[in-house]
Amino acid sequence: MDFFRKLFGGEEEVPKEIETATTAPLTEEQIQSILQGPNVQFDLQQLMAASGQSVGKLRELNEDSLLTLTTTLAGNSGSLPFGLYIVADGMGGHQYGEVASNAAVRIVAGYIMRKFQPYLFGLKPSPPDESLQEIMQTAVREAQKTIQSEAPSSGTTLTAALVLGQQVTIAHVGDSRAYHIYDDGRAEVVTRDHSLVKRLEELGHISEKEAENYPHRNVLYRALGQGEILEADVFTVTFPQAGYLMLCSDGLWGVVADQDMFRIIKEAPSLQRACQNLVQAANSAGGPDNISVIIAQLIG
Repeated sequence: MDFFRKLFGGEEEVPKEIETATTAPLTEEQIQSILQGPNVQFDLQQLMAASGQSVGKLRELNEDSLLTLTTTLAGNSGSLPFGLYIVADGMGGHQYGEVASNAAVRIVAGYIMRKFQPYLFGLKPSPPDESLQEIMQTAVREAQKTIQSEAPSSGTTLTAALVLGQQVTIAHVGDSRAYHIYDDGRAEVVTRDHSLVKRLEELGHISEKEAENYPHRNVLYRALGQGEILEADVFTVTFPQAGYLMLCSDGLWGVVADQDMFRIIKEAPSLQRACQNLVQAANSAGGPDNISVIIAQLIG
């Protein structure tokens, strides 16, 4: 009780409810009731995320990079979830692909966090002057310049999601993907692949079925670090309600069908286990490429 005596002022009498308070570990039945109860309630809105990664079965080097950053500002004024999630896949066959993907994640995340540092941690918080889409566009341009300087002739995909409350702002280049995965079984691709095979499909030259086995399906016509002028897709969507936001490299979506990804996520007891099970599924399907996945869920 020395701690409480100091807390309440020297030798002052400790409040009776504290003096007599006792604690006991939860029983296994209580824990299961909490975890499996049908009406779990969350007082405040919370953002949760997990990630998984593997070099795959056929590659010796991991050219994927990822970042997950999740926090929640909760207080008298409410609860504001904040998350930054990035997947970058260094271009195979190019020199320093791993350098390019690492630089993409490092530069984009660093730029965004510098913009939000006063807002998240300042004594007098105020939102950035620019719009979220402007911040993402500038972050991508900074990464483009860095990659061209540090790893010339290389390139990388980039799929970055900035979550602020229920709003998700996405910056995308290449063929890594962002998905909305819903409880009713839908797996909706939010981003558009900047690949030759996807462009041929969009133009009607090949069917969706033909695209699955197209011989040059990994060829990109737009990648971070390539070309003098880069056009990134930057847009804002709503966080999927009663569902998940998933980012992944083509080492996952290229070998695991959408319906299988949904089933794996729904059957997993946690987001972390879901990520690991998705990685395992990609490796079980041959693991021809590096595998990266991030899953985020907004609850409450």
